[in-house]
Amino acid sequence: MKQAFVFPGQAAQFEGMGKEMYENNAFARKLFETADRILGYKLSDVMFYGSMEDLKQTKITQPAVFVHSIAKKISAANETNPYAVAGHSLGEFSALVSAGVLSFEDGLSLVNKRALAMQKACELNPGTMAAVLGLADAIVEEVCENIKDEVVIAANYNCPGQLVISGSIAGVEKACEILKEKGAKRALILQVGGAFHSPLMLPAQEDLANAIEKTEFKDAQSIVYQNFDAKPYTDASLIKQNLIKQLTSPVKWTQTIQNMINDEINSFTECGGTGKVLLGMIKQINKDVEMLTL
Repeated sequence: MKQAFVFPGQAAQFEGMGKEMYENNAFARKLFETADRILGYKLSDVMFYGSMEDLKQTKITQPAVFVHSIAKKISAANETNPYAVAGHSLGEFSALVSAGVLSFEDGLSLVNKRALAMQKACELNPGTMAAVLGLADAIVEEVCENIKDEVVIAANYNCPGQLVISGSIAGVEKACEILKEKGAKRALILQVGGAFHSPLMLPAQEDLANAIEKTEFKDAQSIVYQNFDAKPYTDASLIKQNLIKQLTSPVKWTQTIQNMINDEINSFTECGGTGKVLLGMIKQINKDVEMLTL
């Protein structure tokens, strides 16, 4: 059986996340203490005792979800390496640590820089995102492409019939109106801080690229399927370049899972968050694979 670990991204946070692991697992406790030291503030306190409003801040959310995911993986599986890994957006950094491409310390530093760079880009280029349900991807893509006066693209291919668009506020609002006319069951503006995975994130990509280039990447111990093109990689230099492109490119999650299944991966385990977000998407893509939660 070929097993894959998958790692969630932003929106996987919840109140009290990681507290039980910290109290009951020495591996997890060490990770949380290391994270607090690297970041220079008590992320663990915000995770264990903070409100959802606290956890929704991008500068908190991204390191919190990253640390929680790695702690989950290590607590449950210790040093076991699956056949393959993949992560949704932010989750790709967790996947790279799991696969031995990045150290935990370097992964956390990059995630922290990513969060701060994205927050800065959101302030420079205000934008938003919207979830579109019940339409074929091709229809959503066509609508976005035909809006010429604003930035709006298909950003997250989550599963069949669920695609997230991203761009300027006016562009996303205009697209939502047209998509509803085209028969979308829902075209709902999301409560997010900016236009993630769109060209409006270019300033963040430039800031993060400098940090990624200076960070040591090792060849992967597990095959890594990346968001940028949904293809498998083990070569450190290629993984690095794909990661740089990720912030301004769509998350091809549907294509990633389809490619993994085509490569005979038949067991998926979600590491982090509530353990149900990615598995729910995978179930919509293929109901026949085995799905587990850490």
